[in-house]
Amino acid sequence: MWKFIVRRILIMIPQIIVLSLLIFLMAKAMPGDPFTGLIDPSVDPNTIAELRENAGLNDPWYQQYARWATNAIQGDFGQSFRHKIPVTDLIDQKLWNTVWLSLLSLIFTYLMAIPLGITSGRFNDSIADRLISGYTYVGFAAPTFIVGLLVLYLFGFQLGWFPTGGSVSPGATPGTFSYVIDKFNHLFLPSLSIAVLTTVSTVQYLRSEIIDTKQKDFILTVRSKGASESRVYNRHILRNSVLPIAAFFGYEITGLIGGTIFIENIYSYPGMGQLFFQSINLRDYSVVTALVLLFGVASIIGTLLSDIILSIVDPRIRIK
Repeated sequence: MWKFIVRRILIMIPQIIVLSLLIFLMAKAMPGDPFTGLIDPSVDPNTIAELRENAGLNDPWYQQYARWATNAIQGDFGQSFRHKIPVTDLIDQKLWNTVWLSLLSLIFTYLMAIPLGITSGRFNDSIADRLISGYTYVGFAAPTFIVGLLVLYLFGFQLGWFPTGGSVSPGATPGTFSYVIDKFNHLFLPSLSIAVLTTVSTVQYLRSEIIDTKQKDFILTVRSKGASESRVYNRHILRNSVLPIAAFFGYEITGLIGGTIFIENIYSYPGMGQLFFQSINLRDYSVVTALVLLFGVASIIGTLLSDIILSIVDPRIRIK
């Protein structure tokens, strides 16, 4: 088991190096540079050229990459050209908002997906199964921003049940119970919007697992021994079908990252997704490269978690 984990971690290292190199080269390929449009046109061009020289923008790309990668390993992503503060501090201000949003989305996802998947798999070809399958087909086809706008319009503007933007109401006192409730109210609609879409793949997978397990020989054997139907489902079918779903936990992280970028902008939620979108528009390269790298590393770690969970659930996977 430990050999498998160490081997997977070692595989991660070249993946992260290649990822960081691609991110850096793509950022360099973007039009303009951090000083484009920032300096007053009346400023002497020689001054602009001197600033670029001092920032190391005229150095060969591999020297710039080596300098950027070395600093990134030490947690130094440079300074935001727009916000005039270190990128690490800027990300730290937004990080926990995105963490809470992702965590609540994950909870909503499993709260919705497991009952729906079990119902759909146990009563396959029933009306309930067709309704749930219809929901998953629509969910697969629906773009994130459409779902986010519909949920915002219905529960935020029409019914007025939840706030329509921000992460907390002005004047809320941190550390109080009312502050926690207010924070949850602001998180509810964005996390629900993400969960509505991330649920569908888990529902389909769980449904397929249950239907497949129902037809296996050991289930027929259990039934032939006279076990009750509830015992067959709860002790044998469900246990064997739900375990592989745990492996989806890591892959859900990748889906959540993509979802937060759109949803945080729709709900004006001050998280890393909103910061990422704003930084692209402002051409704040140091922030963009840092965020893309963090998102990429989070996806790779999510894949690692899924592989480890899968190897625990099914030991055949870690056998070479």
